[in-house]
Amino acid sequence: MTGALWATLSGLGFGVFQAFNRRAGKAFDVYFSTFILIAISAVILAVASVLTEDLSQLNKAPAVAYVNFGLAGLLHFYVGWTFLSISQNKVGASRTAVLSGSSPLFALLISAMAFDEFLRLPVLAGIFMLMGGVYLVSATDDIGRTRQMKWRDSMFGIATALCFSISPIFIRGGLKDLPSPLLGVTIGMGLSAFAYGVTLFFRRTKLIREPITRDALLFQLAASVFVGLSTWTRWVAFDKASVSVVLSLGRLNVPVVILLTPLLVGNAQENVTPRVWLGAALIVAGSIILNFYG
Repeated sequence: MTGALWATLSGLGFGVFQAFNRRAGKAFDVYFSTFILIAISAVILAVASVLTEDLSQLNKAPAVAYVNFGLAGLLHFYVGWTFLSISQNKVGASRTAVLSGSSPLFALLISAMAFDEFLRLPVLAGIFMLMGGVYLVSATDDIGRTRQMKWRDSMFGIATALCFSISPIFIRGGLKDLPSPLLGVTIGMGLSAFAYGVTLFFRRTKLIREPITRDALLFQLAASVFVGLSTWTRWVAFDKASVSVVLSLGRLNVPVVILLTPLLVGNAQENVTPRVWLGAALIVAGSIILNFYG
């Protein structure tokens, strides 16, 4: 499988995760919900590592590999997802998606400076088509009108995109010394779960806002499984494709959410406008270009 295909599977999986997480409801505190996702994903990845990987690699790997994977996990899952939550509270989820969706543009610079990856014109065209689609899908509210954002509030979303763009540097650094994406993401996810647990312990706020139903628990568990598997495939993609291609194909989660979420929560809560469909079409078209030329 090519790196672009692994990245495509990751993007689709993240879309399913977001839809399931939306269906699970808002019974949990946002930080506690994120901790559950990370913790369950860490357990799933650890079990998969024990069953499929040669664990003797962990003894042979130098300390710098653990440092790289740990930094990648903390930067992406702990810091990046925390900035994402703050940004959603300040400017809303749709505006946050626009800002965090700018990660491929950061990746263009990072690829050139860190990896000497200079992309061909068709790949650049695919990236910018994806960016245009992300804007059309995300820069509208429920009735299709745009809203203005204050520059200071927008900084959290930009910081999210920057975290998502920088973390691949540490991923690739770790894979040079420990060439196992599964073991690498397990290390990063496990450290992030521990750090998040410590943070919640000292935060001491109400973690459950309302009674938890069986339905909410099942969808939360399913969301955790998908985000764990999607993260794994994303790290495999980073080992096989350029950073810009992987980050851009990650935008495939948008059309999946558009199609799946209304089926799970109802059209009344998910108003899909023609502008949203146009944005989704651009995202799919850009992704196809990247699959052929990336």
